[in-house]
Amino acid sequence: MARLPSRRSSRTEIDSFLRKSKNIATVREQQPRLIFAIDATASRQPTWDQASHLQREMFVAAQQDNTLCVQLCYFRGFADFKAAQWTTDSEKLARQMSQVSCEGGHTQIERLLRHALSEHQKNSLKALVFIGDALEENADTLCQLAGQCGMLKLPLFIFQEGQLADAKHCFTSMASLSKGAWASFDSNSSSTLASLLGAVAGFASGGLTALEQQGTEGAKLLLKQLKH
Repeated sequence: MARLPSRRSSRTEIDSFLRKSKNIATVREQQPRLIFAIDATASRQPTWDQASHLQREMFVAAQQDNTLCVQLCYFRGFADFKAAQWTTDSEKLARQMSQVSCEGGHTQIERLLRHALSEHQKNSLKALVFIGDALEENADTLCQLAGQCGMLKLPLFIFQEGQLADAKHCFTSMASLSKGAWASFDSNSSSTLASLLGAVAGFASGGLTALEQQGTEGAKLLLKQLKH
């Protein structure tokens, strides 16, 4: 049988605990939040592995006094959509990603956007990063949701591997409607993806000013679209 506490906490101790809890909650609410989403269907394994190693760039680029909080999201297989726990630890995010293997299936970008909008209503997000190469969904529906993101100040940063024409047309429209940005890369341009991830983190942490101060190629590419 558990023993009863030897004494009751004083009112002063209780008030101190409540103040600390409130301060911790306030800090968490003020941390810039970003969803990091990747298409984990079968063709994506090489890029998934690449992103697993490069995601650290997002944390490094965030301001030291304004820790970035990231949620990993992915879809794969038959209607398999996952949203991991929020984290401010790049090592934890890397472990989350290392436990995922890609599986064949259709894209679920609509489901991702609806999830992001729901999270944004609970506690505002600074951005959504999506890495993918294709889409198999209704472009009008996706663009409508992207427009809602734009109205609610949730920019989409869409990084497309390759140049599939249909996907590119929809992705660029989604980025524009959300007041975000689109960029392409290939399987051999890991430095490009790293620069883009770092640029988005800088934007999430400090806005356009932080992007301008970065001066990286990724930052310059995003700035051209964000200032349009």
